[in-house]
Amino acid sequence: MIGDIPVIPVMVWHLKMPVLGFRFGKFTYITDANKIDDEEKEKIKGSETMVLNALRKESHISHFTLGEAVAMVQELGVPTGYFTHISHQLGRHTVINNDLPQGIQLAFDGQEIHFN
Repeated sequence: MIGDIPVIPVMVWHLKMPVLGFRFGKFTYITDANKIDDEEKEKIKGSETMVLNALRKESHISHFTLGEAVAMVQELGVPTGYFTHISHQLGRHTVINNDLPQGIQLAFDGQEIHFN
C-alpha cells in the first residue's frame, strides 16, 4: 500500500527475462515487455488507465509492437491507454496518434496524467 492505494506487482516477460510492472489502484504501468501471462492479465483487468510499451510497428524480440500493444489494451478492456518506450522507428507522433483507436494515444515527455 502507498497511503490508501493498493500496489500490485504484475510479472511480465521481456523475452525470457521476468520483469515487473505495477498496478496502483486503477492505474497500471508496464514497460519493457513482450508477453503477459493470463494469470497476470487478471491483475490488470479493471484498470481504468494503462501505460504500456509500444516500441515500433515491426516485430521486436523483447518489446510489444504498436499493434500488439493496441491489442493488449483492448483485450484487457482498459478504457485509456498510453504508449511509451517508443522508438524513432515508430513514426511521427501526430501521424501515429491519428491512427490509434479511441482512448489510446502515445505518451510524451513531460506528460501529466491526473486521477480522481
